[in-house]
Amino acid sequence: MQLFYNPDLTKETTQITFDKIESKHIVRVLRKKEDAILHITNGKGFLFDVKIIIASDKKCVAEIIDIQEKPKPWNYYLHIAIAPTKNNDRIEWFLEKATEIGIDEITPIICNNSERRIIKLDRFEKIIQSAMKQSLKFTVPKINEPVKFNDFINQNFDGTLCIAHCESINKTSGQKDKKLLKSVVNPSEKTTILIGPEGDFSSKEITKALEKNSIPISLGESRLRTETAALVAVQNISFINQ
Repeated sequence: MQLFYNPDLTKETTQITFDKIESKHIVRVLRKKEDAILHITNGKGFLFDVKIIIASDKKCVAEIIDIQEKPKPWNYYLHIAIAPTKNNDRIEWFLEKATEIGIDEITPIICNNSERRIIKLDRFEKIIQSAMKQSLKFTVPKINEPVKFNDFINQNFDGTLCIAHCESINKTSGQKDKKLLKSVVNPSEKTTILIGPEGDFSSKEITKALEKNSIPISLGESRLRTETAALVAVQNISFINQ
């Protein structure tokens, strides 16, 4: 199945007109003609089967012939708050792979040690949408505007809030108190996980997160890159819920 994406489709929609770029792709590249069936998601858990009625490479038009509700295949809610990496390719790789595995929400957080503080949100959205279509998912993850760490952590959180950091000793208690992610997360719940920048969270940020009842977690013995740590967290949550 080749999946298209159009966020404007609703259960009341009866006909869709593709823009010039998609029309050209459908007619010239895919060589679709009248009566060909296409599959479209609105990214909100619905699949629309449509039949082409005008196969023009400038204005392809199709009528909706069937609508199916497609709930997401996981029963938890995962929110990853991640510091953008210095190399844009690395964070984009994470967005793609996390979407393929299963994630609900992503917030870029700007930390004290962040080397990248400006992102192109529209680029991130396109990568997520493409990964959703490629992996045949029907719910598009939410990508939020970048926010400063202090503003993010001062919110009220539902479910479990975790922070993955590299400090091995709690400077207040002097104890190694990080727990494995799998030991603090329960299936079917909402989880928010904080992933820091290349230079890790600052001590002040870790303290602030702990004051907000964030659980300090370990993702294993290896020291991981930012995007790798985030993806390991996504995969761990997926395994926990299987």
